[in-house]
Amino acid sequence: MEEQIVYEDNHLLVVNKKVGQLVQGDKTGDESLLESLKNFIKKRDAKPGNVFLGLVHRIDRPTSGLVIYAKTSKALSRLTQMVKNREVKKTYWAVVGKEMIPPSQRLVHYLKKNEKNNKAIVFPKVTEGAKEAILTYHMVKTLDNYMLLEIDLETGRHHQIRAQLSKTGVPIKGDLKYGAPRSNPDGGINLHARKLEFIHPVTKEKIEITAPVPQNDAIWRACEE
Repeated sequence: MEEQIVYEDNHLLVVNKKVGQLVQGDKTGDESLLESLKNFIKKRDAKPGNVFLGLVHRIDRPTSGLVIYAKTSKALSRLTQMVKNREVKKTYWAVVGKEMIPPSQRLVHYLKKNEKNNKAIVFPKVTEGAKEAILTYHMVKTLDNYMLLEIDLETGRHHQIRAQLSKTGVPIKGDLKYGAPRSNPDGGINLHARKLEFIHPVTKEKIEITAPVPQNDAIWRACEE
């Protein structure tokens, strides 16, 4: 656990999630990062009672990268509101196939969640029951067969980056659900929550955190070089 914690103070805990880890418990019953962190803190700090830890925002199980947990109820309520108000700037990295797309683009779509297959349906215009989804991507690196896109999210919808990039013709590497030709060996996808910027909910200082990419993936390592 210790190696995954990239920032910690009395109020916050920011973790670099690995591919396949759940941010909080779900119907699979697999142990979540939330439970693992609570157990780790209880042991490390020799806490007699229950450990308070609240999840501020989610990222998908097959993705990696930064997740914020709050260690106090005050920090949790303030941060949750900040996420709602879009006061937490989230930057992602995505590896996609080499295709002819503009090097930089702002994408606006409308997404509707299909509960049956847990997938976002993308519409090009306003559609009943669909929510507006906006992101901007910039191409930051090209490799032999892939491109690295840096993505700034304006909204936080279910599977937003995965669905919007797929609709644009560049599904994320390994993302079979959204049209990638093959899966990754670890069952994950090459989407990484790379950077977080926000004003600390209690101390009011500017926090800027960057997470290293998964080191077990040669393509990720090439992106970071």
